[in-house]
Amino acid sequence: MSDSGRPIKEVLYTQVARIGKAVGSPKRLELIELLCQGEKPVERLAAEAEISLKLASAHLKELRQAALVEARKEGKNVYYRLTSEAVADFWVAIRSLAEDRLLELRAALAKLAEHVHELTPVSREELLAQARRGEVMVLDVRPEAEFQAGHLPYAQSMPLEELRKRLAGLPRDKPVVAYCRGPFCLMAMEAVALLRQEGFVAARLEDGVAEWRAYGLPVESSQRAWPGGHH
Repeated sequence: MSDSGRPIKEVLYTQVARIGKAVGSPKRLELIELLCQGEKPVERLAAEAEISLKLASAHLKELRQAALVEARKEGKNVYYRLTSEAVADFWVAIRSLAEDRLLELRAALAKLAEHVHELTPVSREELLAQARRGEVMVLDVRPEAEFQAGHLPYAQSMPLEELRKRLAGLPRDKPVVAYCRGPFCLMAMEAVALLRQEGFVAARLEDGVAEWRAYGLPVESSQRAWPGGHH
């Protein structure tokens, strides 16, 4: 390309780099992962990311400027959500690439799982078929609001903090698979530990809703989770 084309190329790469800059923070990546679970008020995002409200707002402003998240006001409350399903797919892709390329990340994940339980041994498609046939119970151990925003087919909402109180209602004649927000989430690990301690046959599904959707599998919702998207 002639020198006359260089300025426009600089503009093109600069615009794409805005996305890289926006996600170039561990906390902003965590906020994106939290928003993959559905719309949340800024106070909840701050609490779940374990940062101050002021810092959460600053990070969300950076993500807004890159058009990765959007906000709406309802009274005095400000709610955030991802601007597109593609942002959730981007999170899954960049995390998967990091797991593939970075030995340190793989070592950290292995350490995270060394004292917990084996992942579910079947494929996603087979798990879906088993759940459809009623051969396995799939538990979504995230908060109820996240389940409402989007969940795996045939899953039952069983928030981690309620699980112990509801154990008596779970069938013991079929295996239980628990999932939460994805590979970095600890809630499903804690749920499986509790279930096994109580004598259930239990395993963890590493996927969250974002991963499940990114692999082209169906997600159910009782509310509109994505602007312009499907339920």
